Amino acid sequence: MSTRFQELDWRPTPMGELSLRRRWDPVFGEYAYEVKLGDEYLMSSLFTTAEVEVARLALAWLPQPRLDVAVGGLGLGHTARAVLADPRVGSLVVVEALGEVIEWTERGLVPEGAALAGDARCRLVHGDFFALAASQEGFDPDTPSRRFHAVVVDIDHSPRHLLSPGHAGFYEAAGLRRLTGHLHPGGVFALWSNDPPDAGFTAVLEEVFTEVRAHTVAFPNPLQGREAANTVYLARHGSG
Repeated sequence: MSTRFQELDWRPTPMGELSLRRRWDPVFGEYAYEVKLGDEYLMSSLFTTAEVEVARLALAWLPQPRLDVAVGGLGLGHTARAVLADPRVGSLVVVEALGEVIEWTERGLVPEGAALAGDARCRLVHGDFFALAASQEGFDPDTPSRRFHAVVVDIDHSPRHLLSPGHAGFYEAAGLRRLTGHLHPGGVFALWSNDPPDAGFTAVLEEVFTEVRAHTVAFPNPLQGREAANTVYLARHGSG
């Protein structure tokens, strides 16, 4: 196989055929790591600005000297790595539904794998983030009902464009209220979205949280010759 294109792993999963590949991108002049689920692209290492910003913006809104953080969705690890870049973070729990994705990180098949696997603050939990968010036990199987200063989510394409219909309840007011049970007072919920800011979803957030912001995160897209943008939603629960 050409070194310009490698399929690093391929697995059948309950959600569809999952593949990790690496290819040389002549426009960027670097290797791109890409994840596909069936025929749908889930993520690319070429466009990570908003994945980093969702973590940075969430933690920047918190004044505490020590932070406990939960991340929903591991992916290629860029959001988790951005969380750990904040020296105040004392612990990070990353919940990932696909054990294969966790294995890629632990085996060092993705660029951020070694850094995440080697950081004692970081634990990777194989589980359904949405089911855990709706439960009383929460995201840390070792400490049931544990609360976090921030819960950062990057799983679905947007609150409207879901990977599974079963995720829809999380984005409704009742689902978000259950999420607040896993946050400390004054804690922050942050969500990445591939779509422009959604007034309807912002209104739902405002039903549940005391303060809500929607940030547009712009970045260059050389493949299309234009600027692209994602959305980062931030919501604060009470006052800390």
